[in-house]
Amino acid sequence: MSQTPFGTTDLSQAAIVVEPAGTVVTYAELEARSNRAAHLFRARGLERGSCVAILSENRAEYLELAWAAQRAGLYYVGVNIHLTPAEAAYIVRDSGAGLVVASDTLGELADETLAEPELASAGRLMLGTPREGWESYEAEVARLPGTPIDDQCEGDFLLYSSGTTGRPKGIERPLPGGPLGTAPDLPGQWLRALMGFTPGDVYLSPAPLYHAAPLAWSMSTHRNGGTAVVLERFDAELALAAIERHRVTHSQWVPTMFARLLKLPAPVRAGYDLSSLRHAVHAAAPCPPEVKRAMIEWWGPVLFEYYSSTEGAGATSITSEEWLRKPGSVGRPLMGRPHIVDDEGNELPAGTVGTIWFEGTTGFSYHADPDKTAAAHDAQGRTSVGDVGHLDEDGYLFLSDRRAHLIISGGVNIYPREIEDALLMHPAVADLGVVGLPDPDMGERVVAVVQPQDPAAAGPELAADLIAFARTKLGGHKVPRDIRFSGELPRTPTGKMRKHELRDRLLHECVVPSTPGGTATS
Repeated sequence: MSQTPFGTTDLSQAAIVVEPAGTVVTYAELEARSNRAAHLFRARGLERGSCVAILSENRAEYLELAWAAQRAGLYYVGVNIHLTPAEAAYIVRDSGAGLVVASDTLGELADETLAEPELASAGRLMLGTPREGWESYEAEVARLPGTPIDDQCEGDFLLYSSGTTGRPKGIERPLPGGPLGTAPDLPGQWLRALMGFTPGDVYLSPAPLYHAAPLAWSMSTHRNGGTAVVLERFDAELALAAIERHRVTHSQWVPTMFARLLKLPAPVRAGYDLSSLRHAVHAAAPCPPEVKRAMIEWWGPVLFEYYSSTEGAGATSITSEEWLRKPGSVGRPLMGRPHIVDDEGNELPAGTVGTIWFEGTTGFSYHADPDKTAAAHDAQGRTSVGDVGHLDEDGYLFLSDRRAHLIISGGVNIYPREIEDALLMHPAVADLGVVGLPDPDMGERVVAVVQPQDPAAAGPELAADLIAFARTKLGGHKVPRDIRFSGELPRTPTGKMRKHELRDRLLHECVVPSTPGGTATS
């Protein structure tokens, strides 16, 4: 096997481009830098199966560090930079990360995360100007060789779920461990086989690299000899400009990004040449049908949707052409075979909603949590992450929601996603989340928390308008019992709503009720 994991012989080609900073890293530079970091990991005592944590915003060094860990046979943990210090410390502690590399722009968070002296026993390294108690990453790697370590072998990321229903779970897959170039690399296979990705193609990653898909697909781009264009942070117009400037061929998005792109003024949307774009991949969260249809009308049939999970518990995919025939579907099996099962484990017929289980997929475990691991597997060897949906008569999968988000009102199951999809298309709504709150008569009542486009519009009049709008789209039992307003909602950067946090805010009256006739504040 080759000593390099990269799929190009042109080492002068750009491997990484960071926008808007304009940073460019060639393949020759990425090879040397990731080798130096791999030597650093070994010098700090990190052997195959050890763990390193990365606490950084999107920057070129992120992929350098990930590749160093990958080729040193390590687990590497991307820590969400929007977590509280206590949440970030939990991930560092739970993962067993011996070494932490942090960005100097996050210095205060880094200090507070590692307030416990026993954390990061192998070292604390800082990108940029080191703070007291931290060593300079650049100074440490500068003295090391740019050639491969002697014992290269494939590592893997140990990523944590977004914590949308509670404390994040570390998702641990068995280390590949084989020679460099032997990792399964499913995203890379999908890029090649389903989307015609070839060396020299350009992939745009507008989402944070500490999440599974942006990191995995950017690294798969390198395995396939392409250029990964990474946005420092998502900005709708910057994304369009990057597609035009770098002649992007492939990209990956989440539905909230599509919604923000669609809300750009028409002259701005029309002002960029997007003709190079052959595939726009989206996943991570369900896409409202009206949003997806509008994107296909704008960009053409280039949208490619897949449904999966960080755990790798099965996958489906669907092209634009298929989706127009089966609107709302996330497609047919791409990895594993889906089954729809009731609470007693019985298989359900087409069209009936139940929990989604996949058979024929690779195993995974939740780090240091055997109970959660056991709950995600059944006696037939199938796996599930708790998503709910149904299969139609042609085998296409449709998602309803997460089981943990289910609202039971008056004995009837209500899935918040359907309500969110309906209300999101109201022109006054910038964002919203729907949860169930305790109700003495119904058990739970449906509550919608809305972030208005115009904060000044929040109030009883808009609440009444939204309820009336919902009645035109939904059955009466699904229409929110009350509307509340908030200046910002707790979403992860990949668009997933942190439902437990939203519900906790409501229960503690951090968001003020705004039922028709009441008073609203944000």
